[in-house]
Amino acid sequence: MDVRHAYVDSPVGRLLVVAGDDALVGLYFPGYRYTPPPSAWGRRADTSADPVLARAQSELGEYFAGERQVFDVPAVTNGDEFQEQVWAQLREIPYGERITYGDIAVELGSKGFAQTVGQAVGRNPVSIVIPCHRVVGAGGKLTGFGGGLERKQILLDLEEPAEARAGRLF
Repeated sequence: MDVRHAYVDSPVGRLLVVAGDDALVGLYFPGYRYTPPPSAWGRRADTSADPVLARAQSELGEYFAGERQVFDVPAVTNGDEFQEQVWAQLREIPYGERITYGDIAVELGSKGFAQTVGQAVGRNPVSIVIPCHRVVGAGGKLTGFGGGLERKQILLDLEEPAEARAGRLF
């Protein structure tokens, strides 16, 4: 596999973007616990010269500008069977909506899976593109985000409709 990486500046920090062949295989926040070691990132590439990295950078820019709700850049994950099921559920969460870890657990067969779902969500290798930030704890509580809760809140606020933001007192 031809693996290469670049950095993309964003409102939530400098993102590490990793491509493998013709797909995005990693998008990591600064300090993300499960970022693979640098030896797994492949060669450094110029986003303007790499079609996958250029597309990821462009779509991220559109997302942060409020112009994109769904990512089209191909993304490939390589988790175990359960992780892949959880990540498939994440891909189905509509822009601006939130669901709980328990909701995903029920979809996968048992409310008792909630903690394991949380672990899989936390290991999502393609954050933002596969929207793990849209998963919240019971009662809407912000919990467990590999990029940090401050970044999670920024992403959720970005996706919140303007009329809802205007109605908030805090």
